[in-house]
Amino acid sequence: MFKEKAGSVAGQIWNALNGTEGMTAKQLKKATKLVDKDLFLGLGWLLREDKLSVEEIESELFIKLI
Repeated sequence: MFKEKAGSVAGQIWNALNGTEGMTAKQLKKATKLVDKDLFLGLGWLLREDKLSVEEIESELFIKLI
């Protein structure tokens, strides 16, 4: 169940980030309309697949596609 959901959420995140220079976690949450736990589930999936770069800038997570 969670594996399917993680893949689906990862797709939403990837689509939101595609064509951008990246977003903060807050911007990404707003763009995808995901709750925190689902957002971080999808981010974990994409990080494991080496599809994302995540940095902490001024106490904000900044996420971009690799």
